[in-house]
Amino acid sequence: MPLPWRTARLVGREDQTATARTLVFDAPGWPGHLAGQHLDVRLTADDGYQAARSYSLAAPADGDRVELGVQPVSGGEVSPYLADDLRIGASVEVRGPLGNWFVWRPGQDEPVLLVAGGSGVVPLMAMVRAHRQAASASPFQLVHSVRGEPDVWYREELGRPGPALDVRFLYTRQAPSGGTRAAGRLMAADLEPVLERLTPAGTVHVCGPTRFVEAAADLLTSVGQDPATIRTERFG
Repeated sequence: MPLPWRTARLVGREDQTATARTLVFDAPGWPGHLAGQHLDVRLTADDGYQAARSYSLAAPADGDRVELGVQPVSGGEVSPYLADDLRIGASVEVRGPLGNWFVWRPGQDEPVLLVAGGSGVVPLMAMVRAHRQAASASPFQLVHSVRGEPDVWYREELGRPGPALDVRFLYTRQAPSGGTRAAGRLMAADLEPVLERLTPAGTVHVCGPTRFVEAAADLLTSVGQDPATIRTERFG
């Protein structure tokens, strides 16, 4: 049976970068979700024209509240409107949750490696938050690849890693002064140290633009990671 569309009201918007936004909606009757899942958002114009797009959920289930991460796409029909034009208190339709494979469940105790390219960090952030919420002791590692420091999502929150969470930023175009790694694309050398903490039962979640995800998955397998342990989510 198809999932129903639900009315959701925008109750919060927060800047993540100069263009990216976090949106918080109140969606009465929301059934809950797992970290890593996504939903569809549908807009309806005055003339009846409808457009729907999928967006990752950025936080664990919290009653009727759902949090999304939106990176506007130039010329897009939905993302620029959601990011900057949808007014607080206005409503859209949402449908979900969707996706049951690219998820992290609080009962999991194996080590996890998260690899994000740009806005691909959004569903991985939901996993990080769910991991913290569950007070899990399982080792979590996040490798976040971005163009430069202004492109880092969740800067303050990810700047507070815990004993079970290690966060590493990789800069592809402009590295901060004083860093030990020059700017450049993700390389095998970036992944080998973090893979040492994974056990054979550990899992890797990779999310980002299609080219990034494919390159990251190839690098992971090239340094010996079992393809069966790699889960990917891509866009664009």
